[in-house]
Amino acid sequence: MKSFVLGAATTAALAGVVALSRSPTAADPKAAADPNALRIEAGDKNPWTSLKLNNDPDQFQFAVVSDRTGGHREKVFSRAVRQVNLLQPQFVMSVGDLIEGYTLKEDRIKDEWDEFDGYVKRFEMPFFYVPGNHDLTNTAMVTKWGERYGKRYYHFSYKGALFLCLCSENPPDAMGTIDKEQQEWAAKALAANADARWTFVFLHKPIWTAKDLEKNGWGAVEKALAGRKYTVFCGHVHRYQVFERNGMQYYQLATTGGGSKLRGPEYGEFDHVAWVTMKKDAPLVANVLLDGLLPSDLKVPDSDEKGVPVKRKATHPAGGVLAVDGKPFAGATVALHLFNPDTEKYNPIADGRTDAAGRFQLTTYAKFDGCPAGEYAVTVVKAAKQPADGEPVESLLPKKYAAAATSPLKVTVKEGANEINLDITTK
Repeated sequence: MKSFVLGAATTAALAGVVALSRSPTAADPKAAADPNALRIEAGDKNPWTSLKLNNDPDQFQFAVVSDRTGGHREKVFSRAVRQVNLLQPQFVMSVGDLIEGYTLKEDRIKDEWDEFDGYVKRFEMPFFYVPGNHDLTNTAMVTKWGERYGKRYYHFSYKGALFLCLCSENPPDAMGTIDKEQQEWAAKALAANADARWTFVFLHKPIWTAKDLEKNGWGAVEKALAGRKYTVFCGHVHRYQVFERNGMQYYQLATTGGGSKLRGPEYGEFDHVAWVTMKKDAPLVANVLLDGLLPSDLKVPDSDEKGVPVKRKATHPAGGVLAVDGKPFAGATVALHLFNPDTEKYNPIADGRTDAAGRFQLTTYAKFDGCPAGEYAVTVVKAAKQPADGEPVESLLPKKYAAAATSPLKVTVKEGANEINLDITTK
């Protein structure tokens, strides 16, 4: 990451004409007049690969921050602001869920927005708001958004690229939807910018995973996007996942301080910002993990940002080995479900993924913390593909193991260490 930051800074500093000479006195007249020119003495053989700088005038870079809420953790987002400042993008985008929300108390709404605004004002570049369900939970919060920020959806252009910022939340009865008025607005905005070299779309929820895209309005948005090159960014699920639709990339980001088990890239659970470089023909997207983004003195900036206390039951170490037809089985998700007699439904409590040796470690709240004591039904699934949030799982294992209500597997987690060895059959 240090090399990356240095490279970016060097590129900006050396933007301009490249002046080459065979001797210190010879020089290109145009380059001599340009204080930003690269000046170097070249020989028949040179210790560099090229002198063509990566500084196309149409190229630019921006960052995207993701969910901060759903039980946000202390000192993450506020520190991320200062960490992003190290990268010096042209601007910063968001995908919603910026405050905890879910309240009708005006004083609390104001305080939460005041706190958040205090953090983003420390960005050394523009920050663009996009609302999420935590930000627009009810009509009172919609009113407060309007008072502070005006529009809930908008667009802008920069260096030939179009940025379309949508609102997927319409309380009280149309959460996770793009309403008719916004659909029509988006179609007009796209038509008015038909010559955009690329279009970036930002919204909070991955509503393209719903069953009825005509009902939730995403079908109309995709219809308006048809025939153009674009990239979509969203959040909400707190798990990183990349979708491909219509030949285009849709990025579901992880978190920038929001609630997460933080089990790492394998689980798509990490704090990050998406770093986007718009090249001449297409964007490049990189994930910059916050725990690897440090200033030159290696000191993480301090912060007074408080987290949200989360009620947690005591957990106990729990893990084991999964065998299928007598052999260790890799790449499966083992999950423990607790039956709720009031709702007569099973609730997922803890889960883990098997490694090459079939071993798994369970997580309930934080990375590999185990599971609360209790009686559980166990599901075992190996997905044919990574399902979207709420999507039914297509498992490569027998269907009976995929649902808690039909799984024959039961375990008891007790205080202390728990070894859970499972042996299932495909016959």
